[in-house]
Amino acid sequence: MAASETDIERKATIPARIVRGLAAAHRRSAGAAAGAARSTLPVRRAWQRFWRQVSRYMPKRLYARSLIIVIAPMILLQSVIAFVFMERHWQTVTQRLSQAVTRDIAAIIDMIETYPPGDDYADVIRIAQDRLSLKIDVLPPDPLPPPGPKPFFSILDQTLSEEITRQINRPFWIDTVGNSNIVEIRVRLDDKVLRVFARRSQAYASNTHIFLLWMVGTSLVLLTIAIPFLRNQIRPILQLAEAAESFGKGRPMPPDFKPRGADEVRRAGLAFILMRERIERQIEQRTAMLTGVSHDLRTILTRFRLQLALAGRKIDTAALNKDIDDMQSMLEGYLDFARGEAQEDTGQFDLAACFDKFGQEAALRHKAFTATIKGRSEIHVRPNAFARLLANIVGNAFRYAQNVAIKAVHGGGTLTITIDDDGPGIPPEKREDVFKPFVRLDIARNQDDSGTGLGLAIARDIARSHGGDITLADSPMGGLRAVVKVPA
Repeated sequence: MAASETDIERKATIPARIVRGLAAAHRRSAGAAAGAARSTLPVRRAWQRFWRQVSRYMPKRLYARSLIIVIAPMILLQSVIAFVFMERHWQTVTQRLSQAVTRDIAAIIDMIETYPPGDDYADVIRIAQDRLSLKIDVLPPDPLPPPGPKPFFSILDQTLSEEITRQINRPFWIDTVGNSNIVEIRVRLDDKVLRVFARRSQAYASNTHIFLLWMVGTSLVLLTIAIPFLRNQIRPILQLAEAAESFGKGRPMPPDFKPRGADEVRRAGLAFILMRERIERQIEQRTAMLTGVSHDLRTILTRFRLQLALAGRKIDTAALNKDIDDMQSMLEGYLDFARGEAQEDTGQFDLAACFDKFGQEAALRHKAFTATIKGRSEIHVRPNAFARLLANIVGNAFRYAQNVAIKAVHGGGTLTITIDDDGPGIPPEKREDVFKPFVRLDIARNQDDSGTGLGLAIARDIARSHGGDITLADSPMGGLRAVVKVPA
């Protein structure tokens, strides 16, 4: 019995040991990760400090930064090319030319020492001049001139000295500074001094400046072309910023502002113009709304005052209730117009279901109604706002006409809804006026069946908030045609 209990205890302790081991391994891995994070934290902070310092001294204007983006890579590329060229090509060619000249001088020294012609070195001088293009003189064994100052940057002086030391290995003196086209070399022999005059081009790659001139000249030409082009591309952005700043300060738009430049800049400029027009239109509509509110409510309050003045005689309860209903209807219309549907999220809207509701409403009003849909009936809009748009237009058609036909065409990313009726229509010169707030074509402003005069204004505002518009035209049915076109 004790053995079985021991086995049970051993079996029970095995999972505990495994759990403790896993926990220890997890702590070690977590500690290693934390240590790695702590080790990389100073590097990240140093990198951030570096970029803050760089951004502090970087120019802040777009034109200057664009110039840096264009010029800096060009300078870096040319610097790398020039370094590689001078390090590889220029130095290699100069070294090989210096080797050849030094080899010719060594051959002349061997001729002089192997076949001494006595005091007459005419044949050696002739051979050196005709065959090797070197002018030589054999001088008395005078001391060599003292070393002159070395040029600050002369690859020829260094390379030629190294080759003479390696091939000839005798005391020498060279002058690569005096005459720009001639290099003078003096070598001390046993009892004489050999003086050699060689053209600089024989020992030095003298055409390197042509490469540098071509590279720098081409860069200047490219910059001359790129800078004006870049300025023309930056100017529309600066004009757009100026126009936006003027609009933010309440100033009029610059008279010469229009979308220019690249396609993206043109689209931004056009979007700004549309945004400005929309904001100004909304401000104008809200101003007109406040004016209408004050006028309409003042009229109803005047009627209230008259009713109260006559209270001593008789109170017309029906008239007061009607005035209250009118005021409530006006306030609801004003709130709908002022609130809009800008905060509503977009979603799916079913045109077929909406048209079915219009059909039911037409039956209640004893109106003839037909509806057709071409393409998908589901569209992606703000559902409540779009339902109000259609209800306002179709409601006006039901109010003034007996027959209403609606047709929707959905395709190619655009939804076109055409509403036709056989009502009295609207004269062409007044079709834009009816979209203004509180504009009515009725004789009396406060007729019962005239509403608040905000229906079409709200409808167009909703259509334009979707990126579309509403237009009016003559209907083939003899009345008015309203065309709603929005992207969907």
